Amino acid sequence: MTSPPRFPFRHAAWKVAAWLLALALVGCSGALGYHSFERRGVASLQSDVRHRLELFSSAVEGMIQRLEDVPATVQLSEEIQRLFHAPRRAAVRERADRYLERLNAFMGGIAIYVLDERGVIVASSARNGLRTLTEEDFSFRPYFQEALSGRVGRHFAISLVGNRPGYFVSHPIRDGARVVGVAVIMINLDPINQIWDMLGAPALLADTNGVVILSSDPAWTYTTLQELPIERRVDLQLSRMYNRMPLPRFPLPVELQVNPETLAIHGILQRANRYLGFPEVAQIVSGRSINGMDWRVMLFTDVDSARRDALLAGAVSATGAAFLILLVLFLAQRRRIHRHRRESERLLEQANLSLEHKVGERTAALTLANAQLVREVAERKQTEATLRATQGELVHAGKMAVLGRMAAGITHELTQPLGGVRTFAGNAMEFAKRQDLESVQQNLEIIARLTERMGTIIHPLRSFARRTDPALSFVDVGQCIEHALFLYQTQLAHLGVVVDNRTSGEQLAAWCDAPRLEQVLVNLIGNAIDAMAEAPQKQLVLSAERAPAAEEALAADGRAYELRIDVQDTGCGLPPDFASHLFEPFYTTKQKGLGLGLTISRDIVQDFGGALRAWDRDGPGACFSIYLPCAPT
Repeated sequence: MTSPPRFPFRHAAWKVAAWLLALALVGCSGALGYHSFERRGVASLQSDVRHRLELFSSAVEGMIQRLEDVPATVQLSEEIQRLFHAPRRAAVRERADRYLERLNAFMGGIAIYVLDERGVIVASSARNGLRTLTEEDFSFRPYFQEALSGRVGRHFAISLVGNRPGYFVSHPIRDGARVVGVAVIMINLDPINQIWDMLGAPALLADTNGVVILSSDPAWTYTTLQELPIERRVDLQLSRMYNRMPLPRFPLPVELQVNPETLAIHGILQRANRYLGFPEVAQIVSGRSINGMDWRVMLFTDVDSARRDALLAGAVSATGAAFLILLVLFLAQRRRIHRHRRESERLLEQANLSLEHKVGERTAALTLANAQLVREVAERKQTEATLRATQGELVHAGKMAVLGRMAAGITHELTQPLGGVRTFAGNAMEFAKRQDLESVQQNLEIIARLTERMGTIIHPLRSFARRTDPALSFVDVGQCIEHALFLYQTQLAHLGVVVDNRTSGEQLAAWCDAPRLEQVLVNLIGNAIDAMAEAPQKQLVLSAERAPAAEEALAADGRAYELRIDVQDTGCGLPPDFASHLFEPFYTTKQKGLGLGLTISRDIVQDFGGALRAWDRDGPGACFSIYLPCAPT
């Protein structure tokens, strides 16, 4: 008897510690893989963002710088020079307006106009539109003030006409060393809104005041990225650059850091995590200033893709660590299984030797039992053949017994026709001597009818008494019933039994053997006649019909029956204990009987695949029913 392990708790603790260590290794591998790939993904994402920002900045610079030099060329025009020197200003203005209109149509700006040193429009490419202003003094605009001081002015502002955003570039118009006017071009910014898709993420353009002037999201436009000091808000309200005050704050909580050397913008946009309860980094804000302008472009890049890649990398790392651990466990388990297999093979060899010995003993015993079984099968077959032969002899003996009982009636039936034949034969010979051929013919016709009557009596007896082997076929049930009744017609007439044959004239086919079915019907009719010997009312009812669906379960084997034949009498009925001894051999209620009639009848019907049943009627008498099966397909 093997003893239990001495330290089971220590062994279990070591196993738990080993599993915890393996789980810790898997978790550490996944965490390291996640953080490593996250940093790498964010760095790659930032590099791609810088490249896209450079492309976008170059595109914006190209759109703006293409028109920046237009105001400088305006002062070179003779029409503009005459505008400040010619005494007839109306005609000069008309020519200057047409010149600016042609120039603006060629360059594609919103408007080009010229201001005098007071800030009043003196010429314009869209003079009719600008003349609708209620105030023609543009001296409050920063771009006018810078150009009047001799510098080139560049500013974003919303036009006073149409409330339309534009980029205004101004250039001084000089007369010698003195600035006598300002040339201004209003550049259309709508093409910038058509290239946001090249950034592939939400983006915006902010000017030097930190105000969003253009954005891929219209809700961000004209919001401030940072809180403006009150002095600056007053200046913006006076200059009417945005045509609205105060300006709302930017809707996203972003913290920006601007590098003063490269003017690069970096920031992190956070959002609340509803599931974990602490902030989660959602987007990285990157930006850069546009060369030669006071604008900055900012791009809000989603880091979810980098995080998903990092999660995938972490999962792969954890899976790799788990695979290595499982590989070690697999190799260890494989060695253990190999060791157990060798032990099992050794035990199996021992069991095999023992089993071979037992198999040899069992084989000898089975051989002996098989030989004995073969002998028993042969004996059973011989017994069955003997039983069938005996059954056939019993059937034939039953037929002979019935014929013996009916011999007197048959003799009486044959005696009358034979006497008539003898009498009419003598008459025919006498009429032949007299040459009375007509009378001879009449007597011979009578003899023929009597002979035919005797044939009808003898033919059923001969077919009934013939010994035949059973052969199943389609049989006319009505004809079998008529043959059976014919054998008892004398006895029925003598006893005064009223026969009600409801099958007369009907064609009802059944799958059975005709002689044996007649034998069963003869037995049942004979039993019915014997039961009605002392009955005050003697009536025999024979009927055949298709078996109702409710009676298909009468067979013990559950097969469906197609035809039912009923033999009903008005006799004494069935004895109380008759049901338990119904088909028991040698059991009989008659004084002169062997008790084999119903037993033989049951066996005959069962050979057909049918069944024989008996029960008391509602009135006097009993009913025996023969159930015959459907024909085989």
